[in-house]
Amino acid sequence: MTLFDYSPITERPRLTWPDGKRVAFYVGLNIEHFLPDQPSTSIWPIDLAPDPLNHGWRDYGARVGIWRTMEILDRHGIRASVLLNSMVAEHNPQIIKAGVERDWAWLAHGKTNSILHTGFEPDEERKILTEIVDTIETATGSRPRGWMGPGLTETHNTPELLAELGLSYVLDWTNDDQPYRLNIPGMLSVPYTVELNDLLIFPRGITGPEFVQMIKDQYDVLRRESDHGGRVMPLALHPFVIGQAFRAKYLDQALDFLASQTDVWLTTSDEIAAHYTASLTPSNASTA
Repeated sequence: MTLFDYSPITERPRLTWPDGKRVAFYVGLNIEHFLPDQPSTSIWPIDLAPDPLNHGWRDYGARVGIWRTMEILDRHGIRASVLLNSMVAEHNPQIIKAGVERDWAWLAHGKTNSILHTGFEPDEERKILTEIVDTIETATGSRPRGWMGPGLTETHNTPELLAELGLSYVLDWTNDDQPYRLNIPGMLSVPYTVELNDLLIFPRGITGPEFVQMIKDQYDVLRRESDHGGRVMPLALHPFVIGQAFRAKYLDQALDFLASQTDVWLTTSDEIAAHYTASLTPSNASTA
């Protein structure tokens, strides 16, 4: 059985969002823990021990960048959809406390972004996923509904095991502008992005003003296409990237633009998944 079927966006029932909104926008905020001296997201790929160059760059997000990013989200009334490494609960509880106060949506994002979620046998993976989900639920007071693997990684069994644990969607498959059903009962794929993703945009030399223009262009096209059905616009952020002072001002500008658009639903990935599930009927579920 394949995980999902091919479904051209031009051949689906028309998707609508609450209050007639056209574009569902959410911020996928990656809040991650990195193991010192382990290969991971790096500004300079070199084997160092100790590794102040790379680890310090990443750790800036937890110490400084997240708080700057948080202020900007608050200013525009945006609740984050947090992709949370479960080890953050132990190492950065102040961040979780601040997010709970803001009613953020919490998704499971593996244990640490220093370890990809791959190569597990089913029983081993079930144990690992249970620990991750239970840790996040204990720390935040709410059980995650969604999953994104570290580095967008899964095994062939991950969606089914997540469904056993009560989760209802994954973000790992970045292949659509709408949610769609997986061939696992009760499981969806919700759009995420590796294109509007600060970790991939800025290392390519994109400037802050160009970043703002990309956000505007993405919205403009999705808004136009929404005449044929609602679209999802995710924005993927990492506090050690977007939280740098010289970039944060452009996030502020981009969110100011989106928050001013009357056709935008400022929402979370949880709410997108829940609304889409509620919209399914027996007549369209097989084609959605």
